[in-house]
Amino acid sequence: MLDPSSSEEEDEVVEEERKVTQAPKTGAPRVSPNRTGESPGGLQPARTNNARPTSPGPSAALEKEKDDLEKMQREEEERKKRLQLYVFVMRCIAYPFNAKQPTDMARRQQKISKMHLQTVKDRFQAFLNGETQIVADEAFINAVQSYYEVFLKSDRVSRMVLSGGFSANDSRDVFKKHIEKRVRSLPEIDGLSKETVLSSWMAKFDTIYRGEEDPRKHQQRMTASAASELILSKDQLYEMFQQILGIKKFEHQLLYNACQLDNPDEQAAQIRRELDGRLQMADQIAKAGKFPKFVSKDMEAMYIEELKSSVNLLMANLESMPVSKGGEFKLQKLKRGHNTSIIDMGQEDENQLSKSDVVLSFTLEVVIMEVQGLKSLAPNRIVYCTMEVEGGQKLQTDQAEASKPTEKNMVICTATMPKLISYRIFLFCFQVVLHPTPNSPKQSEIHKMTVSKGCPDNDLRIKLAVRMDKPQNMKHCGYLWTIGKNVWKRWKKRFFVLVQVSQYTFAMCSYREKKAEPVELLQLDGYTVDYTDPQPDADRAQKHGMDEFISANPCNFNHSSLFEMVQRLTLDHRLNDSYSCLGWFSPGQVFVLDEYCARNGVRGCHRHLCYLSDLLERAENGAMIDPTLLHYSFAFCASHVHGNRPDGIGTVTVEERERFEEIKERLRVLLENQITHFRYCFPFGRPEGALKATLSLLERVLMKDIVTPVPQEEVKAVIRKCLEQAALVNYQRLSEYAKVEGRLVTPAKKLEDTLRLAELVIEVLQQNEEHHAEAFAWWSDLMVEHAETFLSLYAVDMDAALEVQPPDSWDSFPLFQLLNDYLRLDYNLCNGKFHKHLQDLYAPLVVRYVDLMESSIAQSIHRGFERESWEPVNNGSGTSEDLFWKLDALQTFIKDLHWPEEEFGKHLETRLKLMSSDMIESCVKRTRIAFEVKLQKSSRTTDFRVPQSICTMFNVMVDARAQSAKLHLCLSSFPCFLSRQYHSQIDDLIEETVKEMITLLVAKFVVILESVLAKLSRYDEGTLFSSFLSFTVKAASKYVDVPKPGMDVADAYVTFVRHSQDVLRDKVNEEMYIERLFDQWYTSTMNLLGTWLTDRMDLQLHLYQLKILIRVVKKKYRDFRLQGVLDSTLNSKMYETVKNRLMLEEATASVRDGGMLGISMKDSDEEDD
Repeated sequence: MLDPSSSEEEDEVVEEERKVTQAPKTGAPRVSPNRTGESPGGLQPARTNNARPTSPGPSAALEKEKDDLEKMQREEEERKKRLQLYVFVMRCIAYPFNAKQPTDMARRQQKISKMHLQTVKDRFQAFLNGETQIVADEAFINAVQSYYEVFLKSDRVSRMVLSGGFSANDSRDVFKKHIEKRVRSLPEIDGLSKETVLSSWMAKFDTIYRGEEDPRKHQQRMTASAASELILSKDQLYEMFQQILGIKKFEHQLLYNACQLDNPDEQAAQIRRELDGRLQMADQIAKAGKFPKFVSKDMEAMYIEELKSSVNLLMANLESMPVSKGGEFKLQKLKRGHNTSIIDMGQEDENQLSKSDVVLSFTLEVVIMEVQGLKSLAPNRIVYCTMEVEGGQKLQTDQAEASKPTEKNMVICTATMPKLISYRIFLFCFQVVLHPTPNSPKQSEIHKMTVSKGCPDNDLRIKLAVRMDKPQNMKHCGYLWTIGKNVWKRWKKRFFVLVQVSQYTFAMCSYREKKAEPVELLQLDGYTVDYTDPQPDADRAQKHGMDEFISANPCNFNHSSLFEMVQRLTLDHRLNDSYSCLGWFSPGQVFVLDEYCARNGVRGCHRHLCYLSDLLERAENGAMIDPTLLHYSFAFCASHVHGNRPDGIGTVTVEERERFEEIKERLRVLLENQITHFRYCFPFGRPEGALKATLSLLERVLMKDIVTPVPQEEVKAVIRKCLEQAALVNYQRLSEYAKVEGRLVTPAKKLEDTLRLAELVIEVLQQNEEHHAEAFAWWSDLMVEHAETFLSLYAVDMDAALEVQPPDSWDSFPLFQLLNDYLRLDYNLCNGKFHKHLQDLYAPLVVRYVDLMESSIAQSIHRGFERESWEPVNNGSGTSEDLFWKLDALQTFIKDLHWPEEEFGKHLETRLKLMSSDMIESCVKRTRIAFEVKLQKSSRTTDFRVPQSICTMFNVMVDARAQSAKLHLCLSSFPCFLSRQYHSQIDDLIEETVKEMITLLVAKFVVILESVLAKLSRYDEGTLFSSFLSFTVKAASKYVDVPKPGMDVADAYVTFVRHSQDVLRDKVNEEMYIERLFDQWYTSTMNLLGTWLTDRMDLQLHLYQLKILIRVVKKKYRDFRLQGVLDSTLNSKMYETVKNRLMLEEATASVRDGGMLGISMKDSDEEDD
């Protein structure tokens, strides 16, 4: 920006731009004559010499040249119009007296550009790829991943960036809202509050968003941008409107200097001329009757009053401005006044000026540059000058040598007279008398000094530079020949001074020499006083064709049209700057537009109608416009058109009313379209509160007038229609995004697409609830209808996909679970229209699935047990594991369905319980039968080893009991009494079956012991075998050594017992069953031994029998005690009976046979194997 006071810089710019300025002026006349000359000169001979038709080539060229000429003319007219408009804008900036830059406007955030958005995406992608040094936990990474996928990569955000309504603050707020739910769902951690987690996450987000940028530079840039949004200097305002109107620097400089924008007096005088012209124009309109067309004839007189009152207000504002200003004008110190007494000529007596009101104070500066002809003094003589003002003090300069009389010496004095009678300057015996005025030349001049008698230097001259400052309230002075009616009645030359007391009060004063107060005074109150200073830049401006713009009378222009133009261009400039303004002007722009309207009489309704029209045009073209801003302007226009202005009824033109109705209809269409596309016009609830303001504005637009509220049902009907269309729009775009294929595809692919589309549908509904539900809080029922409509559109595709699925295919159940899990948790959509349709669609499938599963399980039980090998598989056999897995899977399936309808849900659970009970019962019974068959086929001797299958069968019982409890507990909605009943029946069955299995196994063990005892019975006393065996042994022993019967039978039995105990202990999973088995085993076998011995009470045991029994009893006691059988069971009465009998027989045998060869009941506890 060039300094307005710098003429040197201005000259340089003018020289540089001179050719550019002259080009259109010299070029246009040069082109035009050639075109007009070529046309007749080139075509006329053809018409006279030939009868053939002319070629279309020259005609086309001529038409093109004509179009180019018209285009150049239009461009030139546009340039002139902008220059003239810039002159008016410059004057508003240079001397504002109505408006000021507002300081209470909301600060606008820096907008995010398309390039910046891509940079942000890259930074977040780098973080997710682990390419940054930012340390983060898994929860934060997941949150950023979701934010990146859902928000940053959304096409709606890209559209918002293109609309200019997306700022960094929006991006940060969306992430903060996104993570708040996540953080609240995290478990509590001791010593770490969730607020701390939120703060830490936001700090990391800022680090990722900022990237490698220095935060100090970022803060400095933000501070500078915030300052530029508040208050702009005059130079900044000039530069801004140069850009807005396309004005070149040198053109601004020419206009600035020629308009004397740095001269406040000239600007105030210009305003007075303008206001006087507006008053005259109002009178002319009233006399000629050329009124605008009003809605009522009565408004014509009111219109004139409006014009005059607006001018009077401007005059009052101007009058309140200070006459003199120190330094640059400060906009924030501007005062508005309403003193209209200066306009009322009937009150002149109250404002009469006295002579003391116009006393002026001057500052005189005298610089002695050089003294010539001083020859009579020695060179080293010290000289100095003194100066005396008549009636004042004497002043002295600094001293100098006579040989150096060219040094500058200065004195300054102050006086209170417009024309100082004499300033006497003395140099020894020389003196000079001066009579300076404020109009005296400022350059130095040579004066001849008066020489006293006897001085040898007769031709002594002094070079002086005299400067007399003009007071701020003194506008002009000089000699005039004057004659007046009431004052200055004689034709005489007098010294006059024009003094400005206030903006509209001047005084013409005549002075005499040696008088501080005026001799005569004429007060110019209520007159338009004009005066001019020499304008050195006027010729230069005229030379460049600027004089027509400078001298143009503002009253002759249609300022409504000019303001519409400047406001439109300002809006374009604002929307293209670096701020997300949403259509709001900056404080500096608001100030200039306000000042222009007030100064040039632009009607407020016209201003807002133009503003609305421009905003609507931008919004219709995709720009983001704040609905609150639209609401303000619309409310102003509505109150004006309907006659409900806060300041009273004003005039309303037909054009304003018609244009208002047109804009109202455009606004209604726009608002309905934005509500219909609310997901795309206000993505993720951005800008904050915009959707809610849009709904409020729509309600205002639907009002018939400014007072009568619109019926709520009417508003509701409009919003309902918009949301119905919104459902269709949203679903169509969602289908396009999901790329749902409508052509022939496989059923599996169609189901896959439908499932993916369901995920997107749920995501859309969740986003609507999260970001838009608050705005529609007053119309929440309509949002529910919107969601149902949206889901109904999806239902069409869902039904089509399910219809083509093959029968008895269960791949579609995940679709039901996905939709049902969302719908059942939504208070408004649970058991709604779509939800019920979903249930009706899937209920038969669920029933069919359960039927087939029941049949399949029953068949698997039957076939499985027929082919069962009873090899251990997990906790049971292969068949039992398959059965319990299927039952558990079926139970999980039914549970995960979360069937929303209570009655059908209970029916499913009841059926599942009954099925589970039946299947477990069948499994238990089949296992019991197989157990018995297995035992029957096994050996009855000590060669018997407990097989793995026996243990597996026991484990099946254990698993059946556990699965029964699990299945019955998990189905919680099953009636309690029925649950207990079926559970009790299954447990009883399992318990009885286990008892039977233990009994059968113990019976097997008893049979094996019986086989051992049967072998021992052959040695009973008195039997044939016993006698034969004894005789044979005795006879043979005379000749050879006959081996005696050993302990093989006892050892084989002990081995059998120990092996069986180890297998059962290791393979059976239920300790209780093992304890019960061992108890019964021990008790039954001990009873068998007792019975066997009791049957031989009268017989003496054979030594062989005695040894075997002692070994068996001792080992059995010891082994079962090691297996944990209780002492009360071990030391039973039967055991004591057996023990006592064996000890008695042992004593008898010791006496009879001479000993037991180390086998005894006494040391049974100490004997090793």
